[in-house]
Amino acid sequence: MDVFGTGTPSVIREPPETIDCDIVIVGSGMGGSTVAWALRDTDARVLVVERGGFLPREPANASPRAVFREKRYANAEPWLAGDTGRRFHPGVHYWVGGCTKVYGACLPRFRPEDFTGRHLADGPTRAWPVGYDELEPYYARIETLFNVHGAAGDPTEPPRSTGYPFPALPHEPEVQRFADALSRQGLHPFAMPQGVDLRDGGSCVRCRTCDGFPCPYGAKADGETVGLRPALRRGRIRLLTGARVERLQTDPGRSAVRELVAVRGDRRIAVRAANVVVAAGAVNTAALLLRSAVPDVSGQLGRNYMVHNSTFMIGIDPRRVNGTSFQKTLGINDWYHAGGDRAYPLGNLQMLGKLQGSMVKGLYPYLPEPLLAAAMRRSIDVYLTTEDLPLARNRIDLTPSGQIRVHWRTTNMSAHRALVSRARKALRGAGYPLVLTRRMGIETNSHQCGTARMSDSPADGVVNRDGRVHALDNLWIADSSVFCSSAAVNPALTIGALALRLVDRAAW
Repeated sequence: MDVFGTGTPSVIREPPETIDCDIVIVGSGMGGSTVAWALRDTDARVLVVERGGFLPREPANASPRAVFREKRYANAEPWLAGDTGRRFHPGVHYWVGGCTKVYGACLPRFRPEDFTGRHLADGPTRAWPVGYDELEPYYARIETLFNVHGAAGDPTEPPRSTGYPFPALPHEPEVQRFADALSRQGLHPFAMPQGVDLRDGGSCVRCRTCDGFPCPYGAKADGETVGLRPALRRGRIRLLTGARVERLQTDPGRSAVRELVAVRGDRRIAVRAANVVVAAGAVNTAALLLRSAVPDVSGQLGRNYMVHNSTFMIGIDPRRVNGTSFQKTLGINDWYHAGGDRAYPLGNLQMLGKLQGSMVKGLYPYLPEPLLAAAMRRSIDVYLTTEDLPLARNRIDLTPSGQIRVHWRTTNMSAHRALVSRARKALRGAGYPLVLTRRMGIETNSHQCGTARMSDSPADGVVNRDGRVHALDNLWIADSSVFCSSAAVNPALTIGALALRLVDRAAW
């Protein structure tokens, strides 16, 4: 059976035991979908292998109870915490489009300083072999693909060769009131870059169920919607769903990947390709390469796991109802760099999507949901992130039975506590006298990165500056595994920029 024959459906329903192709992409999230999109007009036979299926569009997409209480779309297997052996359910999602199906679509660029290596409170970060200037053209391209809306105003805004593709999403009245109050405190709130379809004739309705929810309107710029589906409509790209890649098999000389083995139901499928791109996310990519015994000359595979220090902060004013629908439009980077009274960088503040009672019941299980709902109707909700350090002790490994184990201890927490303190003061100064905080733990790994870091030397990292695994001629990584540092903003846009660059540099 030739799955690339004329007239063959782009989604393979009944795969043969062996599939031959030119390029196979493992994973269809931000990196994998972007690689597929970049290859859409080539003559290459491209197969995307995704362990999940298509996330259905249904009324439950917009149900806080279904999404957050019942975990309707949380389909990942449990992992283990390395220090205790405790089982936990990670914040990853196996669907076509990967975790972008439920992300907040916040798409900032890293700053030039994020690539250079800088000193944090607990020690130095690591410099990348590529810099901001080299990635800037790819940032511009990925912003266009992902419909990024934004505007100037961030005091840390890096140099740009182009403006934002679309105007910033305007603040709703309560968020604008918050922005004005922050400005009166001497801060510089700005419009966070967002990837939604609010163009003329676009499908975005600016609803309350975007951040953390699948979009029932197809308006969120996720990997499936803007990357993979357009790619499947062009060229010779095919998609195999419901197939978990079990291992990569190398040739006898261990110089290249010969084939990959995927499990689909009770069947095993062999995929043979001239080039293999793994984009399964920092944890699952490392786990796959570890299961496959990929040569690890540097000893860095699975190590340097980073996931940001993150805190939810909820400011409540009992006197005023917050009627905002689309709240995630504001950010603050005044404390992003060192300077003034800050010896070290502290991090980023950005709005959360509007919290509702069902969404925070898991954080406060001892409080009645009606009370939480009443509080959330009177709250402003923000998310704080501080960069963590790439340390060898923070790593991914496998138990003898093959279960994923995450070894992670926090770093740079003094800076994060300082960020929380300043943000709390800013919220109270803006008129929210009651401020609740909850720091995220090992389960919140939506910003995971660093387990197969980029380096110029095979002795010092896993992939080269183009994303190819040092030890193998035809294995590439197109996700946040390759990050050398985590910065303190969302990683998705940088994953996409690196994926576009990978395709250009690979020149398949």
